[in-house]
Amino acid sequence: MHDNPEKTIAVAVSGGIDSLVAAFLLKQSGFDVFGMHFTTGYESAGGHSNTRTRIDHLSRTLGITVHSIDIRDIFEARIVNYFVSTYSMGKTPNPCMRCNRDIKFGIMLDYAGKLGARRLATGHYARTEKSENGRFALKRGVDLKKDQSYFLAMLDQGQLAQSCFILGDKTKTDVRQIAETNNIHPFFQKESQDICFIKKMTAREFLTSRLQNKFESGEIVDAKGYVIGRHNGLFHYTIGQRRGINCPGPQAYYVTGIDIRRNRLVVGFKDELCKKRCTITNVNWIKPRPSGPVAVTARIRYRHKAVESVLTHTGRDTATIDFSEPQPAVTPGQAAVCYQGDEVVAAGWIENGI
Repeated sequence: MHDNPEKTIAVAVSGGIDSLVAAFLLKQSGFDVFGMHFTTGYESAGGHSNTRTRIDHLSRTLGITVHSIDIRDIFEARIVNYFVSTYSMGKTPNPCMRCNRDIKFGIMLDYAGKLGARRLATGHYARTEKSENGRFALKRGVDLKKDQSYFLAMLDQGQLAQSCFILGDKTKTDVRQIAETNNIHPFFQKESQDICFIKKMTAREFLTSRLQNKFESGEIVDAKGYVIGRHNGLFHYTIGQRRGINCPGPQAYYVTGIDIRRNRLVVGFKDELCKKRCTITNVNWIKPRPSGPVAVTARIRYRHKAVESVLTHTGRDTATIDFSEPQPAVTPGQAAVCYQGDEVVAAGWIENGI
């Protein structure tokens, strides 16, 4: 147990370069630092021995204690089951955003408090800032190519208050230079780009193993309802998808809708993908909720180029986003994140595109 909460900080360390450098910088700044590494049950081959090797490496590299936390049951219930069930509803999930909210700044933050830390640091490229009225802002990282504020936009005020993103004012080049200069060697040399609990198979193969008895083949229809082919299970598809439709037409077909009730895949041409508006639910207001429409830039997925929009609060936890130009592949289940300049205004789960 660490005795001085004001100077004690926990760091979520995975084995990658970003979290290691974050821990190093905090230690150099005079904090009493300890690491936290969670076990999900989906680690690479080697099981417990591999996890122990990883933790020993992290501890030696940083010169700090690293606590191992077994969250297999919670991770399965809150992240993996969410991922599978969202697809089963005809939507496309975002497990990283859910994990940041429920696991890293949920379960791990609580655990950090029990060990004497009031704050949890991660290797995310984002920034927080406390205003005069005590409210916390979430801002983009200065390295816009690595900015991860999108993935943190579901954090509430309490979680932001206890977060620390020390890499927010650094570039990836800075981080690599710090690691090289200070002999910091990551356990993983390659950055993780894929879903962490899906290894040695595709997402489609993973879903097939979980959902194969729940989905049957069905009709592929166009916008007018004409049957033009058959699909082999709706969970194989997401809005905007082009591959795997295999229906002849005057031009390429794209997935424009998923009709779970009738087990139908709706397809159309590229110009039919674009929507002028989307509705979002479970809205998380990071800036104070406005009384009327506000001008924002909106991102409807992580790699989406933010587009000028108008955000309107419509209910207790709902809102609409009207795009200045129609946007392609507005995907139910994904997150829409709205900004004013570098600051996140709000985020919510996309319900539909209109």
